[in-house]
Amino acid sequence: MKRLPVGIQTFRKLIDGNYLYVDKTNYIHKLIVQGSVYFFSRPRRFGKSLLISTLNEIFEGEKELFKDLWIYKADYAWEKYPVIRIDFSKSKARNSDELINYIVYQLDKTAQLYGISLEQTQYDIKFDELLTKLSGINKVVVLIDEYDKLIIDNIENKELAVELREILKGFYTIIKACDEYIRFVLLTGVSKFSKAGVFSGVNNLEDISMDARYSSLLGITQEEMEGSFKEYIDQFAESEGNSNSELIEKITYWYDDFCFSSRCKKVFNPFSLLVLFKKLSFGNYWFESATPSFLIKLIKEKDLDLSRLDGVKVDESAFSSYEIENLKVVPILFQTGYLTITGYDKERMEYTLAYPNFEVK
Repeated sequence: MKRLPVGIQTFRKLIDGNYLYVDKTNYIHKLIVQGSVYFFSRPRRFGKSLLISTLNEIFEGEKELFKDLWIYKADYAWEKYPVIRIDFSKSKARNSDELINYIVYQLDKTAQLYGISLEQTQYDIKFDELLTKLSGINKVVVLIDEYDKLIIDNIENKELAVELREILKGFYTIIKACDEYIRFVLLTGVSKFSKAGVFSGVNNLEDISMDARYSSLLGITQEEMEGSFKEYIDQFAESEGNSNSELIEKITYWYDDFCFSSRCKKVFNPFSLLVLFKKLSFGNYWFESATPSFLIKLIKEKDLDLSRLDGVKVDESAFSSYEIENLKVVPILFQTGYLTITGYDKERMEYTLAYPNFEVK
């Protein structure tokens, strides 16, 4: 029985340690071959960092790590590319200077890794220089994890949040300016700030957050759970004195029904599933580990009656207009995983949202 990778976000560690991995490489292959510059948002603890780590290994040509997975036998050349990888969740920046220093540090660290000397000191020009010089090796891959973490952490201080947003906007604008040097870009986060905000200079960015083709890229489908976790289901059902089907029904009630597009397979919360099978006990694992404090404060400020949100209808445009200066609670609740899609009216371009499962409700 493979080990449960609770808290493990590094693909190599997961494979080398014989941890359970639900194979998503068919979706990842599609990402790699069908496009080049992506944005993808999902709630916390849904596997974004592991996705970034997996892409990192693929673009570094580490084929043998994938020998038991779908992509190993796929039509893919395993060409090696230089990778710039920045994880903003590791930054504790409390002001704009500290954010700039963190970006500069990450760029210098990458340059050192590839034996490159950087002369520029300004963070955005340094990024341009690094992309240009790395392209002498091969086209460059840029992987950005939790792009919005520092903005969200400081969202209650709107002046500071706007300052941080403007720095990040200047940084990401270089991606478009250096398009000729780039092979692939993925930016992940929880929130989807409008293109007029953080991504105003990146007009070639494809947002796949609500794209049905990638709705199961993260999260665990019913089929994946019953297949990959079968031994754990057998063990848990026996300890509970239930049949497998009775246990699966209970697990579905607690942790399933996340849906991120107008037509998609529902998925289980992966973090809750992993902790469930580790502890063999039901609990509010994701809620207790992932609830942003600003969200609780915002709900209190708006004096929101949460019982009235089950079945709330929202115009499609609400999901692309998330602004620091004008926070709207319902789209934020969707992006952070507390509401999910239960219906879509194509003529009205209107979504119906509700609580996904018992844990969240």
